[in-house]
Amino acid sequence: MFFFWVDQGVAIFRVDNPHTKPFAFWEWVIAEVKRKNPDVLFLSEAFTRPRVMHRLAKLGFTQSYTYFTWRSSRQELIDYFTELTRTEAAEFFRPNVWPNTPDILPYHLQNAGLGMFRLRLTLAATLAASYGVYGPAYEAGENRPREPNSEEYLDSEKYQLRHWERDKPGSLAPLMRSLNEFRRAHRAMRSNASLEFHATDNPALIAYSKREGDDRVLVVVNLDPHHAQAGFVSVDLAALGLDTGQSYEVHDALADATYTWYGSRNFVRLDPQQAPAHLFAIS
Repeated sequence: MFFFWVDQGVAIFRVDNPHTKPFAFWEWVIAEVKRKNPDVLFLSEAFTRPRVMHRLAKLGFTQSYTYFTWRSSRQELIDYFTELTRTEAAEFFRPNVWPNTPDILPYHLQNAGLGMFRLRLTLAATLAASYGVYGPAYEAGENRPREPNSEEYLDSEKYQLRHWERDKPGSLAPLMRSLNEFRRAHRAMRSNASLEFHATDNPALIAYSKREGDDRVLVVVNLDPHHAQAGFVSVDLAALGLDTGQSYEVHDALADATYTWYGSRNFVRLDPQQAPAHLFAIS
C-alpha cells in the first residue's frame, strides 16, 4: 500500500497514532520503504508518553509531533526546547511543531483573537526547523471548540465538508508567507542544534537565536497577544560570534527596518496589533 502511493508521487506520510500499532511493524515497514525509496518521509503523529514517542523515532520515523501544542509560557518553551535540542533526544528525535492539528484546538486558542494565533504561528515557524499548521482553519483564526473542556473543533472537517473563504480579511496567510520567506532566506533556520535562548527583563518577551556560520538570526516574540510589551534583551554575543567592542546591525524582516545595536543589552518594544515579533538578521 505504501509503494502504491509512492508510485503516485506521495513522498510524505503523516501516520495517525502510530503508537497504537505494533512497534515491530513500523520497524519493518519503514525500513522496507526506505530501502527502495530513501527520500520518503514518515511523520509520527503521536501525542503520547515521551518514552513511546522516542521509541517510534528510534524505529525509523523521520520526524515526530511534539508537546509544543500545549507549551505556552516563556519558561515552558525554554525548558521544552532545551530538552529537544540539548539532551540525548536530539540524537534521534527530530521535532515537527504544530500550533494546532485537525484533531486539536488547544485551550489557549479557543475563543482567542488573531493576536494569539499570530504569536503561536511565529513561535512554531522560528523555534523549530520543521513546523506545520492545520489550515485553512488556522489562517482564518478558527477558534470555536465543540464544547467546554473539549479540544475538538466545532464544525470539524473530520465530520463535514467545509468551504473556506481564503481571501477573508485578517487572514494569517500573509504572515505565514513572510515567515516562510524568512526561513528560506536563512540557512540557520534549517537546524535545531544552534538554538540559544537569550535573557529578557520582561517575562512577556522571549528571545532566541540560531546561527550557521555567518548566517545569524535573532527572534524576539511578544507572548502577550493583547498588549504592547517592552524590555531589554541581553544578547549572548559569544553564541552569535559577535565581538563585545563592536556595533552590529539587526534587520527586522517583518517591519523591514534596520537598527544599530551596541553590546549585549538592547531595547525592544512589540505591539501585537502591528507585529507579533522581531525577526532579526544580524550583520
